[in-house]
Amino acid sequence: MSTNQPTKNTVKTVWHTRISSSVWRWSRKVIILIIFSLVANHLAAKDNFLDNESYRFPIVGFLSTIVLSILVAIIADLNFKFYKKKYFSKKVEITAIVWFMVSTLGYITIMYIPINIIIDKVADGQTVFYYLLIGLLITLLLCFILVGLLYAQDIYNLYKLSIRDAEITIDNGAKMTKLTYDNIACFYSENKIVYTVQNNGRILNTDFTLNELEEKINDQLFFRANRQIIIHKDSVDLIEKIENGKLCIQLKAFIKKDTVAKINISRYKRKAFMDWYQ
Repeated sequence: MSTNQPTKNTVKTVWHTRISSSVWRWSRKVIILIIFSLVANHLAAKDNFLDNESYRFPIVGFLSTIVLSILVAIIADLNFKFYKKKYFSKKVEITAIVWFMVSTLGYITIMYIPINIIIDKVADGQTVFYYLLIGLLITLLLCFILVGLLYAQDIYNLYKLSIRDAEITIDNGAKMTKLTYDNIACFYSENKIVYTVQNNGRILNTDFTLNELEEKINDQLFFRANRQIIIHKDSVDLIEKIENGKLCIQLKAFIKKDTVAKINISRYKRKAFMDWYQ
């Protein structure tokens, strides 16, 4: 019984921690939605300013905005889960973030137009294209800010995870070794065999090709310097400009292998390297 008790307590602690984290995450989003709805409705009309003598709390507008915000949050959450599974779990790039925002706003547009036309029909009103367009543009602007506030922290956490805590399994014949990105200095090819150099100087041969590794690893941390080597950003010790617009990259002292201690970057790859490194 004494053996099982710590295990149960550990599981219970982890479970409570996860629940607390989830509750806080959703509570934060609900708070943002409420604040967003209050601000949007109080700025929507002159009569809604607090210092106005005829001020009345815009309850109808507030509730309508809450309902619309919930629909927007559902759309954004489903789209975020899709992007998280397909893109963000591997690496977080500006391109993927932009497409996430654009696609989310696109889905909101698809929802917004028919809902407003239906509301106009139910209220016996007439749909005016100008006001529909202006309302859509304002809604998209506010939704852009709202979605950004809701998912900025989540995307940042995924970014940190993708560049620091990710790992790769190195196949070496019958052996398999798991290495985190932080423990890898570089990969290099010699005599058609690809080797992994660790930060402690240990070298492992792998069954991968450099092309296969380039597809697997995170290009925010790793750069294909030439046909023989892929380097980790933290292993770069010195960058020197040499003839013909090329760069000479010197890796840190723990890399003893002469063939990779100094690497030349061609003038064609110079800009790509500097953009990546900076």
